Amino acid sequence: MKSNKFRDLSAADLSAKIAELKSELFNLRFQNATNQLENPMRIAQVRKDIARAKTVLREIEQAGKQA
Repeated sequence: MKSNKFRDLSAADLSAKIAELKSELFNLRFQNATNQLENPMRIAQVRKDIARAKTVLREIEQAGKQA
C-alpha cells in the first residue's frame, strides 16, 4: 500500500491498520516456519507497510502537537 493511501486514513484507522498488518506478519512468519508460505517476499512487503503506516501516524501526531 502506498503512503498516500495511509495519509487518507485517520489516526484511529491507522492504528487499527497497523494492528492488522502486525497480525498478518505474525501469520506469515508462522507459515514460513512451517514451510507453508507461498510468497516469501510478502513478509518484506508487510514490514514496509507497517513502517509506512507508523511514519504517517507519527507525522499526524507531530502535526497535532505543532498546531
